[in-house]
Amino acid sequence: MKKSFLLFGVLAALTLAGCNQTSGNTPEAQAKSDSTAVAGSIVFFNIDKIMADYDMANDLRSVVETKVSGIQSEITRRENKLQKDVNDFQQKIEKGLLTRSVAEAQQQKLQQQQQQYQQYVVTKQNEMAEEQQVMLNQIMDAINEYVQAYNAEKQYALILTTSGDILPAPVVTGDPSLDITDELLKGLNEAYVKTKAESK
Repeated sequence: MKKSFLLFGVLAALTLAGCNQTSGNTPEAQAKSDSTAVAGSIVFFNIDKIMADYDMANDLRSVVETKVSGIQSEITRRENKLQKDVNDFQQKIEKGLLTRSVAEAQQQKLQQQQQQYQQYVVTKQNEMAEEQQVMLNQIMDAINEYVQAYNAEKQYALILTTSGDILPAPVVTGDPSLDITDELLKGLNEAYVKTKAESK
């Protein structure tokens, strides 16, 4: 009985020692986790952070926001004018200042104005959506081109994007040494500054 208990103790000690050697607590494993990812690794970056801090994204967003703001102001101006015309017409009707034929003609005119306004709004909303989509495509294309060139040098097996704060997807959590967000962001901004300088 004593022998079997002693044997069990020795086996348990050996098993624990083996686990310690293969776990991340060894100096070698710790050094590896502290280092950056190596070729063949699977790495990831946070697209939300890239979109928030990428200078090109911010510049393009600013241009599009200015255009959208101008369009929205014009929509509001036309809406206010139409509403004023409708209010004026209703007041004249209530006061009996218009003949029946004139009132019918003005009502038809107001209906046409309303239809034109609605068509204008739909057209401009489509324009705004298109501007935003083109902007997004330009940003994503620039990121994709940079990541392709970046990985031609780094030779990672897989580069994933992750998005979200509460429960990011698809990478919920990972070794921080595999997160290349800051490195990508630095390179993207440097490449953008260079491109802007060359275009001047």
